[in-house]
Amino acid sequence: MKFKNFKFGADLQEGLNIMGFSDPTPIQQKAIPTIQKNLDLIACAQTGTGKTAAFVLPILDKINKLKIKNKVDTIIIAPTRELAKQIDNQIEGFAYFTKTTSYPIYGGGDGIEFDNQKKALIKGVDIIICTPGRLLAHLDFNYFDTSNVKHLVLDEADRMLDMGFYDDIMKIVKNLPLKRQNLLFSATMPTKIRQLANNILKNPITINIALSKPAEGLIQKAFLVYDYQKIQLITTILKENFKNLNTILIFASSIKMVKEIHKSLKKEKIYASEMHSGLKQEVREKTIRDFKHKKNKILIATDILSRGIDIKEIKLVINYEVPNDAEDYIHRIGRTARASEKGEAITFINPKQIKKFMKIEKLMDKVIPKLDLPKGFKSAPKYIVTKKKRKFKI
Repeated sequence: MKFKNFKFGADLQEGLNIMGFSDPTPIQQKAIPTIQKNLDLIACAQTGTGKTAAFVLPILDKINKLKIKNKVDTIIIAPTRELAKQIDNQIEGFAYFTKTTSYPIYGGGDGIEFDNQKKALIKGVDIIICTPGRLLAHLDFNYFDTSNVKHLVLDEADRMLDMGFYDDIMKIVKNLPLKRQNLLFSATMPTKIRQLANNILKNPITINIALSKPAEGLIQKAFLVYDYQKIQLITTILKENFKNLNTILIFASSIKMVKEIHKSLKKEKIYASEMHSGLKQEVREKTIRDFKHKKNKILIATDILSRGIDIKEIKLVINYEVPNDAEDYIHRIGRTARASEKGEAITFINPKQIKKFMKIEKLMDKVIPKLDLPKGFKSAPKYIVTKKKRKFKI
């Protein structure tokens, strides 16, 4: 099966083509047709299976075809602001060639941010991605018109229930139209999730998907490193590998960091190109073409590219930062070792990111080797392994 089999609208399909999306993951193959049929869905799918695109793409396609504006069409509820921001970033990437709008709504900000969220709800962005408590705070003021909401997505539902959000979710549901599509995604399916599903979903289709494993030909490595050492380290790696590798893909977690890496490498006379959502469409298209045709062998990108760009010759992927979510990590390293080829993925881990990386290792059931820094480097953070836990020695 190919993405073109889903018959998305021309604008959305154009974006997928340019980003290199060709083969959907198992959960996308099963979930997208179900969502297109407007059926309720309960999916047991861990991070790393491509679940976000599984519900985002068909919803984007519906919104783009309906072209109803000034009212919220879709509410995506996530347990944390970090996940809400991550989903919003992915929507931004997928919707780049459409006119669909989205806005993340979560707590922790100041009064100005609350007012911006209020304006988004009143103006009516197409999709809001929110945490339960903050959305309820807005609903209490009665300025959010929910009458046009057609899709409710509960992402990481088991985690939300563990955090005590059951009552908040049910309060939100009472404010929504009875006629809507409900999509529930959860990594596990305990009794309390079944109870939640029974109270919200109507005759749902059930899907169970296991975590996708990295390709057999992929070698994963990591360096424990301080932030100030990263440019020196990546420069050393690139100079050692550049002549022997066809193309090299560097991932950063923000547009700002992509630009900083690009500028620093340029000072070292290492020439690379950038790829992120801040670029115009024609620039992005040319950048991808040049990278595919090896006119430029090094590409620095945000996670907008981690789920696309099907180029078989990429031999090295460098994670300049540990991604915020294990799903992003798996998609990033999946850009290499494609089509039974061999590839290498290297991740830089600073002291603040070790717990995040340990979660990735736990999910993958694999400990990634931590290499010593090359000769000439000052001491790096130490990684101590005990029977009960692993930690940094600063």
